[in-house]
Amino acid sequence: MATFVTMARFSIMCALLPGLFLIAWAGHAVASAPVVAVLNVDGAISPGTADYVIRGLKSSAGEPAQLVVLKMDTPGGLDTAMRQIIKQIIASPVPVAAFVAPDGARAASAGTYILYASHIAVMAPATNLGAATPVMIGIGGLPEPGGQPQKDKKDSGHEKNGGASTPDGGNASPVTAMERKQVNDAAAYIRSLAQMRGRNVEWAEQAVRQAVSLTAAEALKLKVIDVVAQDVPDLLRQLDGRKVSVLGVERTLNLAGARIVALEPDWRSRVLSVIADPSIAYLLMLAGVFGLFFEFSNPGFVLPGVAGAISLLLALFAFQVLPINYAGLGLIILGIAFMTGEVFMPSFGVLGIGGIVAFVFGSVMLIDTDTPGYSVPWSVIVPVAFASALFIFFVAGMALKARNRPVVSGREELIGSIGEALEDFDGKDGLARVHGETWRIRSKQPMSRGQKIRVVRMDGLILEVEPEEGGHK
Repeated sequence: MATFVTMARFSIMCALLPGLFLIAWAGHAVASAPVVAVLNVDGAISPGTADYVIRGLKSSAGEPAQLVVLKMDTPGGLDTAMRQIIKQIIASPVPVAAFVAPDGARAASAGTYILYASHIAVMAPATNLGAATPVMIGIGGLPEPGGQPQKDKKDSGHEKNGGASTPDGGNASPVTAMERKQVNDAAAYIRSLAQMRGRNVEWAEQAVRQAVSLTAAEALKLKVIDVVAQDVPDLLRQLDGRKVSVLGVERTLNLAGARIVALEPDWRSRVLSVIADPSIAYLLMLAGVFGLFFEFSNPGFVLPGVAGAISLLLALFAFQVLPINYAGLGLIILGIAFMTGEVFMPSFGVLGIGGIVAFVFGSVMLIDTDTPGYSVPWSVIVPVAFASALFIFFVAGMALKARNRPVVSGREELIGSIGEALEDFDGKDGLARVHGETWRIRSKQPMSRGQKIRVVRMDGLILEVEPEEGGHK
């Protein structure tokens, strides 16, 4: 019997060994498969985007990954955030492939610089890149090769200066020295990136100075990008075995059977992206100002003051990373002050209307850039201005009414109160009941028990009274 049990156990082990071996082999294969990290940049390049990309690249370097794919669909963004991303890409020990995808995506303005800075530049078929002129300057009036300022010219209704024109349709004015300096700086920056990665330098400068754009096929033909790929798996198939220079060292990409890992933004990056949105920062600032205003107008509520202080600090943090025009911020505060002044010092609407106008102009000027996605839209400004005016008139009006309301408690409330003498007295010292309380009283004339009295003054804890008309009970 024992021999039978032993043989059964041996048979079971022999049957299980191949399965255990396969499981162990599969686990080893998964563990040893090359890792490709994918970061998704969808929308304007912001401080939150920079935080997400920088943390993702550092995490990929620590894993380590064979390749980081930076999928982009962006209209551009803030210069400071863009440069932070580019610095991290250049310093990354893991090669970075900037991939303009999916179909229909674009890498305009700041996205073009990031594409040029990456180790490998890739585009999906139906995508485009370019238009890298600093947008806060615009491209109207940029100098032509001959050195003369470029003017808008009409040809069958189409402008020939790259699409720029003055608001009235006339000639664009010459650029200032500061604008020329900024364009030259941007052109030199993208040229240096193109030279570092061995890409088309001439077109890179045209993208800055003339705001030109390219499709994926044109970009590949002009050697602006390295690969055209349908999706990430197609990209990995094309890049497998490709040699790339990383921090001056040539590396061969081993991407066969690579495991694709999508790195999502953590809570910190999400919070930063939310509060760095100009509209959110604008609303946080107003919530902070109004919360503190309500708390100061009605001390003791506590909640408006606490919420207002937190909102204001978050707004100030957002303003630290956004291009804020402090003249616009000052106009917003001045507008709130004028609207408040209209309530406390009626001026037949002059202060109120002036406050609303200052508030609206300040809101429009608050974000000092024309970068797409980085302005406070009219659909936010107009309702907020209207609601702010109503809020201030309502809160300040209630505070004013409370100030003018008669006192209903305390020492001052006793003056003018009606009471009743509790005993006969000669005017020097007696007792009376006022508001259900017994008080010592004195008077300039004698009083009789039950006589109605009126408080005219208070001396310490003694009430000075006089007879009330209608004398007795």
